[in-house]
Amino acid sequence: MATSATSDHVIAPVKATPGLLSDYATLFKVRVSVMVIITAAAGFYLGSLASGISPFHAGMLQALAGIAVVTCGSSALNQALERRTDAQMRRTANRPMAAGRISLSHGLFLGFAAIFLGSLYLADTTNLLTGTLTLLTAIGYVGIYTPLKRITALNTFVGAFPGALPPLIGWTAVRGIIEWPAVALFAILFVWQFPHFMAIGWMYREDYAAAGIRLTPTQPDVQFAARSTAIQSLFYAVLMVPVSLWPTWLGITGVPYAVAAGVLSLGYLWYTIRFARIMRSPLDATSRRYARDLLKASVIYLPLLMAAMILDAKGRLLF
Repeated sequence: MATSATSDHVIAPVKATPGLLSDYATLFKVRVSVMVIITAAAGFYLGSLASGISPFHAGMLQALAGIAVVTCGSSALNQALERRTDAQMRRTANRPMAAGRISLSHGLFLGFAAIFLGSLYLADTTNLLTGTLTLLTAIGYVGIYTPLKRITALNTFVGAFPGALPPLIGWTAVRGIIEWPAVALFAILFVWQFPHFMAIGWMYREDYAAAGIRLTPTQPDVQFAARSTAIQSLFYAVLMVPVSLWPTWLGITGVPYAVAAGVLSLGYLWYTIRFARIMRSPLDATSRRYARDLLKASVIYLPLLMAAMILDAKGRLLF
C-alpha cells in the first residue's frame, strides 16, 4: 500500500485563520467591554434606587447599549493606534489589525463611528451629561492614555481615570448629575486598577519592554522595577480597604455590604502582599506566578464587590 511522502515526519498543526466575527470580538475587546458594562450597570442600578425607581426598564438597556458601543469603538481606535506595537508582542501579535486581517481604514471607520454614534445616542436617550462623559472617556483612553504608553510610565495613572468612569456614567444616566455616591463608585474602580494592571505589567514585562511600552514593571533596573511595582501595588491595595467601605459611609449600602467589602478587600490585599515577594527574586519564575494569582484575584474581586453592593443597596436617598 502506498504511503504519503510525509508519513515519516511530524507535521505541526496549522492554526485556522480567525473569521470576521472572531476578529471583531478581538477588535472590540469583548471581555473588557463586558466588565465595563457590569460596572456601568451597577452605577445605573444604585442610581435608580436612589431615585426611588425600578432600574429594570428600557432606560437601563438604552444606557448600557450606548456605553457598550462607545467602549467597543474606543477599543478599535486603541488597536488602530497600537497596531505596530501589538505586532511586536507575542500576546497581541495575532490581533486583527496587528496581523493585517482588518485594514487601518476599516478599524478607524468602525472606531470613530461607534464613539460618535454611541455618545450621540446616550445624549439623546439619557441626558447630555452622560453622553458628554462617555465621549470624554473615549477621548481620554484613545487620545491621551494610548499615546502616553510610549512616553511615560505615568500612563497607568492617567489611564485609570477613563477606566474608572463607567459606574459614574451609569449613575448619571439615571440621576443626571454627579453626586458623592457616584464619586465613590469612581474611586473604587480607580483604586482597584493599580494592583490589577501592575500584575499584568509584571507578567508580560519582557513583551512590553520589547515593544517600547513604558510601565513601572518594564524599567531597565529589574530590582528597582520590582520594588516600585510592589510598593505601588501595596499602596493602592491598602487604600482599597477604606475606599470600598465608602458606599456604606454614604448610606447607599448597609452593614452586610461593609462586612463583605472588608473581607474581599483584605483578601485582595493578601494577594498583593504575596505579589510583593517579587522584590526578593524578581527574575525567578515564581514572581510571574505571584503576578498571575494577583491578576486572578483582581478579576474575581471586582464583580463580587459590585454584587455585594447591589444586593445590599438601599432605596430612595436624600442628598
